[in-house]
Amino acid sequence: MTTSPGFSPPSRSPQTPPAPSFHPPHQAPVIADAAYLAGLKKVTQYYVVTAFLALLIGTLMGPLQALNYGGINVYDNPILKALIKSYYQGLSLHGVLNALVFTQFFISGFLLYLPARDLGMKINMKFAWFTYFLMTAGLLTAAVPLLMNDATLLYTFYPPMEGSPVFYIGAAVMVGSSLLVVGQVVGMWLRWKRANPGRVTPLVAFMSVATWMMWAVASLGLVIEVVFLLIPWSLGWVAGVDPLISKTLFWWTGHAIVYFWVLPAYIAWYAFLPNHAGGRIVSEPLVRLTFVMFLLNSTPVGLHHQYADPNISATWKTMHMFLTFLIAIPSLLTAFSVAASLEDAARARGGKGLFGWMTKLPWNKPTFSAPVLAMISFILGGAGGVVNASSAFAPVIHNTAWIPGHFHITVGTATTLTFMGLSFWLIPHLTGKRLPSVKLASAAVWTWFVGMMVFALGMHWQGLYGVPRRALVSATAQNVYRDMPIEIPRMLTAISGMILLVSAVMYFYVLFRMLLSRRVDDGEVATPIPYSEVISSAGQKMAGASALVRFTEPLLALWGVALLLVLLMYGPVLARLFANAELVPGWRLY
Repeated sequence: MTTSPGFSPPSRSPQTPPAPSFHPPHQAPVIADAAYLAGLKKVTQYYVVTAFLALLIGTLMGPLQALNYGGINVYDNPILKALIKSYYQGLSLHGVLNALVFTQFFISGFLLYLPARDLGMKINMKFAWFTYFLMTAGLLTAAVPLLMNDATLLYTFYPPMEGSPVFYIGAAVMVGSSLLVVGQVVGMWLRWKRANPGRVTPLVAFMSVATWMMWAVASLGLVIEVVFLLIPWSLGWVAGVDPLISKTLFWWTGHAIVYFWVLPAYIAWYAFLPNHAGGRIVSEPLVRLTFVMFLLNSTPVGLHHQYADPNISATWKTMHMFLTFLIAIPSLLTAFSVAASLEDAARARGGKGLFGWMTKLPWNKPTFSAPVLAMISFILGGAGGVVNASSAFAPVIHNTAWIPGHFHITVGTATTLTFMGLSFWLIPHLTGKRLPSVKLASAAVWTWFVGMMVFALGMHWQGLYGVPRRALVSATAQNVYRDMPIEIPRMLTAISGMILLVSAVMYFYVLFRMLLSRRVDDGEVATPIPYSEVISSAGQKMAGASALVRFTEPLLALWGVALLLVLLMYGPVLARLFANAELVPGWRLY
């Protein structure tokens, strides 16, 4: 079994033997071309480091938001005022850099590297570097108006609030570049299929391809909105824009993007976490079914964000609501499957009892604790998501502080904490450098989790009292907020910002100390990709494979079904909106 930094898998006790495993961990095919492998690792490293640089800047904006909801207005400070013009500019930077830039760059590198290694296929390195530089150019282009307070539009950039066309063009280039990664990964997989007829796609490559296929369908809404509506409008080529059409196209992508963020974390939970714990993947066919369900069902669900919007039939909103509830099924499958892998590991360590086995897990190892704490957070976030998606409950918490509380235990913890944990073995693997301090990395992981849990508690609590989201509530003159019994949740929210700041300092100290250290190992030998053993394998040949494996393997056909479902669920809605379009001019409120 391969290992991760700071972890040695336990020897399985002969006194408490688990069911025998006949499926050793998958091994990445050997790449004999050393120059190509070094190039592949280098482009991946550039993606990953760029992602964490964006997270660093975005995270520094976070405590300012927490203090605001703690009743402390820091935006009037003269020094801060010279850097950030308003609360809304700070919130825009926080949301765009953390939710869009960090996630897209990390995923583009991570899910380019993994399938290339899993399949043993070569990619066109010149095209890979072109895509990275194009994505970075889009980021830098969009960053200029964002930093100059010329695109203070928040993460959703809803019209009729209007920003600089430079921002929209840069964002379109950045998001569009991810579709080039889609083409490269799917093309590589198709070449592998032609070269290996009758073979079952290896698990990590299968999950990666399914994720990129889902994103290709999901991103269409945002691409259509920005390229065909917002850019011509901001350039003055058209007289106005219909806010409801733009909002509907945004949420075509806007909810599904959550699964684009989370599915790479699922890959880590399924494929690598059992290794870090010393356990095994329970069932590869079950994992494949989970990803196919996400491919088919992640996108046609966005209307549950628009229950209050007019000119959209309640019938379509209700259909989207039930489709949203269906997403709970693959999430529950994941909770069952990964928990079983962890129990398998703990009982191999001598764990006993209904819950006592949990104490035998390696909680002090950051490569283990980060993804497990992320999973715990996502369970809580999933429960809140059911509330958000319900047409009965959504009006209670819609556009309140509950919503950012929810986001921070999904993307802010489930995704971000998993990616932080991945960096502790991925960067040593890519660079041959060592994790400088397991203890400090572990402290960063635990404080991040605690800080996010405290933040989520405070924000959910305030949301139930009707405190609005996206508001400088610390500077309001309205007595309504002062009269609310929210002193405790406000205090919790403010404290959480300080905890998260301490966590970020520890994490980025470890990260940059690692990146700036000298190479001491061969990453392939010292820190190989931590594939896990498997209890129930999908097998290598389609002949004799289970019915579930045969159903999930034709991803190209399932991709077509996913696109058809989206067109069926959005086509009639958008047709009605375009038929009744009301164009309005842009507004500049900043």
